[in-house]
Amino acid sequence: MQQYFLAVLLLFTACTPPLREYEQAARQWETDIRRFEHLDSTETDPANAILFTGSSSIRLWETIREDMAPYPVIQRGFGGSKMSDVAVYTKRIVYPHRFRALAIFVANDITGSADDKTPVQVADLFAHIHRTVRKKYPTQPIYFIEITPTNSRWKVWPQISQANQRIKAFCERQRNTYFIDTAAAFIGPDGKPRADLFISDQLHLNREGYKLWAEIIRKKIDATLR
Repeated sequence: MQQYFLAVLLLFTACTPPLREYEQAARQWETDIRRFEHLDSTETDPANAILFTGSSSIRLWETIREDMAPYPVIQRGFGGSKMSDVAVYTKRIVYPHRFRALAIFVANDITGSADDKTPVQVADLFAHIHRTVRKKYPTQPIYFIEITPTNSRWKVWPQISQANQRIKAFCERQRNTYFIDTAAAFIGPDGKPRADLFISDQLHLNREGYKLWAEIIRKKIDATLR
């Protein structure tokens, strides 16, 4: 009997989503998520839209509708969110929408700080997001936009690059899931990130950076969606 209860306990633990340790930190974005939910209740999504979610590069993309035309867009980027934050809120961000495809960009889990995640943890969190999305949307294309090399985080680029490669390998094993390679376009002849594509913080894209980013993203979507 004791062995039976132990087996049940192990099964329950194995089925528990690995997000509990991140839920407290994710609460800082609750206001943003509630704002999304208000928008969801008052706005009608455009037909056949691409849903973009993730961190500040999505949130700050003021010309996203222009840059992604002719694809209609739903924009749901929030704060300086991490992959763990998106994982915690995936259902509340994604499930209210009907969309043709989902694009995800998150870049804040490895920054050079003491609480950085490992590349394995980052990839595992993306896999969790993917599984959550697939429960409701089994066939819609899912795109992960590669974490961009930046001068502000160049010292941890080897770890970021490992996370990118693990996510890419995961995408290649899934149906209708695509990794959008962008890093090479943002590296200059000197082998370092191109400062001219970023604003003064050397982390966020400027207008020329967004134009280049959009061109790469749209080309991949064109090749796989049409």
